[in-house]
Amino acid sequence: MEMMNWLPEHSAALQDLRARGLSYSEIADTINATFNTAYTRNAALSRAQRMGMAGLDRPEPSLPGHLEPPKPVLPESSRIGRLRDGQAEPKFDLLRCPKIFTEPVEMPQLRCAAVAPRHLSLLDLQPGDCRYPYGGDTDGETMTFCGHPRRPGSSYCSPHFHLSRDSAASARPVLNDAWLQAVGAI
Repeated sequence: MEMMNWLPEHSAALQDLRARGLSYSEIADTINATFNTAYTRNAALSRAQRMGMAGLDRPEPSLPGHLEPPKPVLPESSRIGRLRDGQAEPKFDLLRCPKIFTEPVEMPQLRCAAVAPRHLSLLDLQPGDCRYPYGGDTDGETMTFCGHPRRPGSSYCSPHFHLSRDSAASARPVLNDAWLQAVGAI
């Protein structure tokens, strides 16, 4: 991966263009044309994140059949001049606002295995121990592992193996007779 250092002028242009409502792809194109650089959309997005100004303000995709007409593409020189003159204004878009859900969400009942884990750390696990994880769901919470003897051919002990498998899905054959006839194998 090639490391590119952003000059202060480039960072200022990135901040100004983002405030005007341009996408990171358009920002990279504009900065490249203005300063004769080769920044990509991802480079502009990453720099904006490091500057603390990138957010999840991406518009929702439009539904099929409700497509907006394509916008005319301006020549690169007129687009740069327009941006320098400050004619573009940031627009407030309701699609970019975060959605707040006030209704309670019911969590599904989780299945569990009838096994008392040994809660071993990753370093304490031996080659034949069950690797079913416990914890680690929140920041700072340690992750431990079951540690009971594992089932042959699996990383888990028998109760955790059955817990992690969908018995209905694994009972179905992958290749049935109709499929084999369709490809001419029967």
